[in-house]
Amino acid sequence: MQNIKNKFIAVEGIIGVGKTTLAKRLAKELNSKLILEIVEENPFLHQFYDDIKGRAFQTQIFFLLSRYRQMKKYFQIEMFQTNIVGDYMFMKDSIFANLTLNQDELRMYQAIFSILKEKVVHPDLIIYLYADLEKVLHRIKSRNRTFERNIQPEYLRKLMKAYDNYFAIFSDCPIIKIDTNDINFSKPTKQFDKLSETVRKMFQI
Repeated sequence: MQNIKNKFIAVEGIIGVGKTTLAKRLAKELNSKLILEIVEENPFLHQFYDDIKGRAFQTQIFFLLSRYRQMKKYFQIEMFQTNIVGDYMFMKDSIFANLTLNQDELRMYQAIFSILKEKVVHPDLIIYLYADLEKVLHRIKSRNRTFERNIQPEYLRKLMKAYDNYFAIFSDCPIIKIDTNDINFSKPTKQFDKLSETVRKMFQI
């Protein structure tokens, strides 16, 4: 077991539920190291939402290796010096792969994934954020990222179901589930105060 003073807390959920906002605020509140997923550097992402079948494998492999490199970089140096809060967990990669890759691509992907997942640190706590599809679509439209403009509601609907199914049977660490339909974590909220207090007590931070 990891030292009680050094924990990895991952904020997870689909696009638009508020992962990054919460991770930033929680890291600051807990005086922890912050890890943010590198998204826009993926050169295949801009074509992915226009051609999911054609671009899924390249997009997924890039994300897999990028997330692995980032995890290794931070945890080799930082893990036993400070708590870490991230806006993703490495295992999320498999959720997307199972949703978008064909059978041949998935077999090749899983061969790589199975090797890498044994070499990264896994979360001590997952904070799983979720929201209704309409709310997620509104948030995506409001932030107006170029590569997200062509995201189809049906893709998000399938992704939401895949996340729910994944966490329904997940048992590797505790999970805190939060409905973010009516929560804006960029502002002072009772929900954030309650969450941060729960985490502090859980890990004696």
